[in-house]
Amino acid sequence: MKESAISGYHYDHAGLNDSHGVLLAAVLRLLSELERSDVVGREGGRRIFDLGCGNGSVANALTERGWDVKGVDPSAEGIALAQAAYPHLTLETGSACDDLAARYGRFPVVLSLEVVEHVYAPRDYARAVFDLLEKGGVAILSTPYHGYWKNLALAVTGKMDAHFTALWDHGHIKFWSIKTLGELLREAGFLGIRFERVGRVPPLAKSMLAIARKP
Repeated sequence: MKESAISGYHYDHAGLNDSHGVLLAAVLRLLSELERSDVVGREGGRRIFDLGCGNGSVANALTERGWDVKGVDPSAEGIALAQAAYPHLTLETGSACDDLAARYGRFPVVLSLEVVEHVYAPRDYARAVFDLLEKGGVAILSTPYHGYWKNLALAVTGKMDAHFTALWDHGHIKFWSIKTLGELLREAGFLGIRFERVGRVPPLAKSMLAIARKP
């Protein structure tokens, strides 16, 4: 994965965007569930690493709810916005190419929202997520949902070009289904993989969340 090829992702501001409307609510619910489990339901457990933290808006929202969040993103522009808007957070330039666990340690939870569709070497990315987790830790990843009925609806309504964003610089280059993302996570060593679809009715969902545990 070449960091220089994805470091130019553009951000207009340091606030939450439209996709966070459905994703953040789902993430908060999942984190609440984890708080009642052995993953974070212990002293020092409310720690999250945000891989692909972008402009820092999600990290800030989680910090406001009592989570200790650290994160990296390859976008120099995104990190500059994050550091200006949220100087109290540890958000720095970096990517899955780096030895993040050596730099930041390991965490009970790794969060990575709408990132995997942008990376050129998804196996490297999945290994980085796995390595950042403590034993028994949980990864929460999201990506735009793709499935038969949604793809058919896009084709029938003539929205396929807009959805696949071929003209978007630094945009989506991988288009994941539950099957393919599940295979990627299993290859990396994750267990207990499950998926939730968010936004609209499930067959036409905007995004999907993968929840996976490190043994």
